[in-house]
Amino acid sequence: MHRFSARLLASIALMAALAAGGCSTMPDAAPGTTGSIASAPHSEADWRREMAVWGQRYRSNPRDANVAIRYAQALRAVGQRSQAAAVLEQAAIHNPKNRALLGAYGRALADNGNFKQALDVLARAHTPDQPDWRILSVQGAVLDQIGRHPQAQQHYASALRLMPDEPSVLSNLGLSYALSKDLPQAEATLRRAAAQPGAAPKVRQNLALVVGLQGRFQEAETIARGALSSDEAAANVAYLRQMLAQQNGWKKNRRGSPLTPSTGT
Repeated sequence: MHRFSARLLASIALMAALAAGGCSTMPDAAPGTTGSIASAPHSEADWRREMAVWGQRYRSNPRDANVAIRYAQALRAVGQRSQAAAVLEQAAIHNPKNRALLGAYGRALADNGNFKQALDVLARAHTPDQPDWRILSVQGAVLDQIGRHPQAQQHYASALRLMPDEPSVLSNLGLSYALSKDLPQAEATLRRAAAQPGAAPKVRQNLALVVGLQGRFQEAETIARGALSSDEAAANVAYLRQMLAQQNGWKKNRRGSPLTPSTGT
């Protein structure tokens, strides 16, 4: 197994998106929880059309929680994350007990790196007697990003008790183990995630990442090909080789990896 520094792992964690589709995949919003669209657009042009439609409705009634959620989702999808958080903040002022809105707002805060505030908001998005597995997974992802991995793993475990074998949660848990430097457990968890029906392509990418971290580059490339084109898979593995060969370079906090996945919409 290759030796790797905590700084390298932290950089990889950022690339792996401690989210919602894969971990840090903070999971995507869901109907009735954080307000996702049932049949979500796929292209940027689609999302921009959504942004125009919901933006007009939001300007007509910025206090409407559902409109704010939908508008913010479109804003996030086209990269306007700060504006999305601002939209949700204003709506939350007028709807302080709307749990779906609070869930969306907490995730938006996490997207912008406001982790402490995100945890405060997410704690109000569900209750111990009515827990939401999606919110638990987002809370875990935020805790992972601030280095509180044991607590993060407890949140993922709670989420899995509510939604056994949910691949997005398992993926988050797997990368949390990787951050804890337990690569065998990370790999086992990510393999379990990838085997679930409906697992997103990001799950296989995360598995390939962890396999590559253990020096098994050919296997990592084979796994990645299941979610990417051959050229993309080869590029990802080549980048991983470069990272491990140049760990000292990570002390300069390099950016721009081809492994960088999105955090969902």
